[in-house]
Amino acid sequence: MKRICIDMDEVLADTYAKFEDIYAERFGRRLQPEDYRGMKIYDLPGAADIRNAMYEPGFFRDLPVMEHAREVAEELYANYEVFITTAATEFKHSLIDKWEWLHEHLPFIHHHRIVLCGDKRIVHGDFMIDDKVRNLSGFNGTGLLFTASHNVNDEGYYRVNNWLEVRDYFRRERNDHQGLA
Repeated sequence: MKRICIDMDEVLADTYAKFEDIYAERFGRRLQPEDYRGMKIYDLPGAADIRNAMYEPGFFRDLPVMEHAREVAEELYANYEVFITTAATEFKHSLIDKWEWLHEHLPFIHHHRIVLCGDKRIVHGDFMIDDKVRNLSGFNGTGLLFTASHNVNDEGYYRVNNWLEVRDYFRRERNDHQGLA
């Protein structure tokens, strides 16, 4: 069975939505995605300290689920060896927060298939879905770049813009693979 490694932040979980809320609370106005296209919200002028929210307990615990992520991940889990591979060592509380988030929102993922790591170069598989080119560049399989504001200008990887495109990609891959068998 082919293995898919799926990132959490900005792939399964919407960290931008949380940063938008923090920004609105601090600056009194809602950001639109075009306001931070090509960057992280905390890269906006005057917003650098917003990044510190990731060091707070609970930041990663209550992130919204990306649209269609749950149902597509469940379909993939039924047809592939799926591992959730997420960096969880930089921010002190993220390990517990992410563990709890995954068990709440993706309860079908067995705990043996959750990899909380510091450097994704240790991860091996056939496919990786991630929003960071640096994680895909060290991966031994096929990298799928999940579109996020900070990577809109990045190239060199097959791009998926949302979870329905992920679903379609792997349905095609499965059909192509079955056609060869």
